[in-house]
Amino acid sequence: MDTQRDIRPEDDLLLCCARICIDSESAERIRSLLRKDLDWSYLRQKALRHGLMPLLYRNLKSICPDAVPEAIMDQLQEYFFTNACRNFTLTEELLELLHLFEVDGIPAIPYKGPVLAASIYGDLTLRQVSDLDILIRKEDMLRARDLLVPLGYRPQYELTHAQAAAYQKSQYELLLIRNNNRMIVELKWEIVDRFFSFPMDYECLWGRLKPISLDGKEVLTFSIEDLLLILCVHGAKHLWTNLIWICDVAELLHVCKKLDWEWVMRQASSPGGQRMLLLGLFLAKSLLGAPLPEEIRKEVEADPAVKGLAGQVQQRLFQTSNGSSPGLWETSLFHLKAREHLKDRIWYCNRLALSTTPGDWTLRPLPDSLLPLYYLIRPFRLTAKYGVKLLSGISNRNHSYRGNRKNEVNRESPIVLSN
Repeated sequence: MDTQRDIRPEDDLLLCCARICIDSESAERIRSLLRKDLDWSYLRQKALRHGLMPLLYRNLKSICPDAVPEAIMDQLQEYFFTNACRNFTLTEELLELLHLFEVDGIPAIPYKGPVLAASIYGDLTLRQVSDLDILIRKEDMLRARDLLVPLGYRPQYELTHAQAAAYQKSQYELLLIRNNNRMIVELKWEIVDRFFSFPMDYECLWGRLKPISLDGKEVLTFSIEDLLLILCVHGAKHLWTNLIWICDVAELLHVCKKLDWEWVMRQASSPGGQRMLLLGLFLAKSLLGAPLPEEIRKEVEADPAVKGLAGQVQQRLFQTSNGSSPGLWETSLFHLKAREHLKDRIWYCNRLALSTTPGDWTLRPLPDSLLPLYYLIRPFRLTAKYGVKLLSGISNRNHSYRGNRKNEVNRESPIVLSN
């Protein structure tokens, strides 16, 4: 994957700065790129969108601040300190919530966000953080929610008792919001959506927790091996649309030299997630130069599906416009290709079609006694919502193909075109 030839210089510069330690080769590449006529507005937008503004500012400031226009450097500095203040505020809030849960006897695991910044980046200011992720046990969801409501948090959905029970079975997280979306907490009882069909042994996961220091206080979070797998599954779920997620994997690989790779590969293979792991490793290696043991590198490069998926990720990452978020059809196809076993793809489709959501409940409100009927309604709702778009897209592609093919034949006739 030759990113330096295929992308804009601004994107190339962002890639070079998307790391904590800059080697001499990358530093020289940064200096060379700064001699070009850069679109600084585009670079700022990309850095913010991909969560890399802190690293961009830090590395430009340390390597060649004089090569950056003064006004641009001032803006980057302002973004950096604003993010730093927000991260410290979020960290303080996280520690208060963890204490609140502890007092009430609710086990809780913080991960990503401030925990990732502290444990992998070694500095709370070097990663953009948008929310707080906390894993709890499923049976503690309502208790945890009720503890946060008096603090001013508002659940994303107002659920009846029966709906809350159904929500716990079909969903994996509850979003709570405070201060007009400035403070967001995601209470999770599973790592990814149920329809994603990626079962994990959560009791064993809880048994492998490791302590880290967060703002001077010790908290328990996932082991490095578990975290690597979780980051790769999360990235695959979201089609790796943000560079910061690839940077997280790359920095983890840089910082943690003694990973138990045999255990990681075995743990990924058991629930059918090896391709998702390999994809994350491939992106971290090819885009950000993350170190991989030789045997793991060979395994990463041996799966042609991984290279195809990585090409799709790169195309979306470096498209000129930010574009729209991937739709259901594109997302589902990516998810299916990211699974190596047919049975997992079948389970994915089955659960996607039958896992009810609050969207189903609000479309056709039914009394709690009839809640099971939503399992029958959901396939029809999905067909009505996406079926027409899908058929329209296929029709448009076929029409476009026939038109293009006709033009090719007219231009090239009488030469026979090969496939």
